[in-house]
Amino acid sequence: MSDLLDESLVALNVEASDWEDAIRKSAQLLVDAGKVTPAYVDDIVKGVNELGPYIVITEHVALPHARPESGALESAVGIVTLKEPVEFGSADNDPVKFLFPLSAKDSDSHLSALQSLVELLSDPDFFAQLESAATPKDVVDLVHAKEGK
Repeated sequence: MSDLLDESLVALNVEASDWEDAIRKSAQLLVDAGKVTPAYVDDIVKGVNELGPYIVITEHVALPHARPESGALESAVGIVTLKEPVEFGSADNDPVKFLFPLSAKDSDSHLSALQSLVELLSDPDFFAQLESAATPKDVVDLVHAKEGK
């Protein structure tokens, strides 16, 4: 996963007014880095509006993503922590504090990125260390260290 992440895709203590604002702010990192089109972000929001909070994948964690054909230009993953957690409407996993916006240009890279992310998210120390990260570089270094295990 570390090859899909760089400091420009990390934002810490982001203020979000609601779930849509959280998605838009986290996915904007991918837009700004040229990884996805603005339409990709709209499609993420549309998906949640139509299907419910399916992107909330575990306690306090959302994985904003859309289909590759929605405007994924390059595969990438971002990491965003929210200053204050927000409700997404997921009875089991709200409120969300961590967002991992994902872009994959095809289904194969989508799966390998997801697999790496699942390994990271299943590490019990990861979130505590992510909470204490002070800079985007700290987060990138943390991911590299976790993958190097």
